[in-house]
Amino acid sequence: MTGTVTPAELKTLFLFEALTDDQLAWLAERGTAQTYPAGATVFAEGAPAEAFFVLLSGTLALSRRVQQDEVETIRTDQRGVYMGATQAYLRDDPGVPRTYLATMRAISECQFFVLPAADFGTVVREWFPMAMHLLEGLFFGMLRSHMVVSERQRLAALGSLTSGLMHELNNPAAATVRATAALRERVAGMRHKLAMLADGRIEAEQLRALTHVVEPIIERAAKAPELTPVQAADLEDELTDWLDEHQVAAAWDLAPIFAAGGLDRACLDEVAATVGPELLDQALRWIGYALETEQLMTDIEDAGNRISTLVAAAKQYSQADRASHQWIDVHDGLKSTLVMLTHKIGDEIRVVKDFDRALPQIPAHPAELNQVWTNLIDNAIYAMDGVGTLTIRTAREGDRVLVDIGDTGPGIPAELRQRVFEPFFTTKPVGAGTGIGLDISYRIVVNRHGGDIGVISKPGDTHFQVRLPITEPASV
Repeated sequence: MTGTVTPAELKTLFLFEALTDDQLAWLAERGTAQTYPAGATVFAEGAPAEAFFVLLSGTLALSRRVQQDEVETIRTDQRGVYMGATQAYLRDDPGVPRTYLATMRAISECQFFVLPAADFGTVVREWFPMAMHLLEGLFFGMLRSHMVVSERQRLAALGSLTSGLMHELNNPAAATVRATAALRERVAGMRHKLAMLADGRIEAEQLRALTHVVEPIIERAAKAPELTPVQAADLEDELTDWLDEHQVAAAWDLAPIFAAGGLDRACLDEVAATVGPELLDQALRWIGYALETEQLMTDIEDAGNRISTLVAAAKQYSQADRASHQWIDVHDGLKSTLVMLTHKIGDEIRVVKDFDRALPQIPAHPAELNQVWTNLIDNAIYAMDGVGTLTIRTAREGDRVLVDIGDTGPGIPAELRQRVFEPFFTTKPVGAGTGIGLDISYRIVVNRHGGDIGVISKPGDTHFQVRLPITEPASV
């Protein structure tokens, strides 16, 4: 449905309220009032940008195509909002593609003041030449700046995570190398001691009895409780006294090994009764090598498991070889992010995980959500300056899943809370932050997943709360 708009009606719109009567008359003559029913597509992304639209009444929605998904970016009923052939006509250049940058649909019946694109270009360039040049510089400057900073932020985050992952992988890898070298020495020592036992003409029954004693000792060592430093020192003193009493050489070297393995005087008495005093020194030394060998193999196994865990976490975090959009358990991404940030969390931050394991899977882009978790957890670590409690809680709130990331930092002042999601706004000192981490998180949560993100804060208790739908957002 098409109609006309009077100059007086145009003057009620904030976009045109400062224009002269002649200018208003010029617009009214060239523009029309057009009405679209609810559900209609007013214009489509990528189509030729033929008109400039100003909302007179109704509710509209703008969406953009991101890969294979249609993402709603704006929904509004504010009278006077404008869209359509805008930035494509900042430059009067035939080489500039004149296409709509988004799709606009009418949520309810909408009426627009519609101005042909060519007339809009004339208005911008001839009526406001200085403003047009200023806006052009501002728009393209901010666009380039945002692209450069966003890319730098992603590269910095990737570099930090990669560095941390390499550090975490280096520790168990180095431990494996050290343990393997030590194991080789202990095995050689065991062969040497076994030969000495044989040279000592140990009876077959004694050797058989000794091996029967050693196996329970090794099993006992595997189950030995971890001792406090005081308990360990007391047991070492007790075992040293026993070894000295039985004239065993290097008692100070063997006692810590036996104490760590959970041996006591009764166990050593059993060994002494089995092999006799003439072979006791070599037998205990052999048992010491056996205990150390088992411990070294356990260390190698632990290091290997740690490497496997880190590799699995890195694969989960990056979502390698997985679809970009899938149904996920939100806890998988949270856990892999914590592993990736282990080097930043350090030893002085206590991590509390309060997970609701009954939560359903949700539709999501997991790699993008992992970026959100990284930004929020990294900010929490920074806020606590390396000391405090990091709490990650999940719960269900109606038809949404809540992920709450809390810290015990100084908090965010009330006057700044409304600005934390603004692009380029940061409370960190120069060089410590780009100010787009939370902006990116907001866009991922709200625009890409149809969720919401907010913050509540007081000194010593700050929480960033992300809510994600448990069903696919309804398409408009």
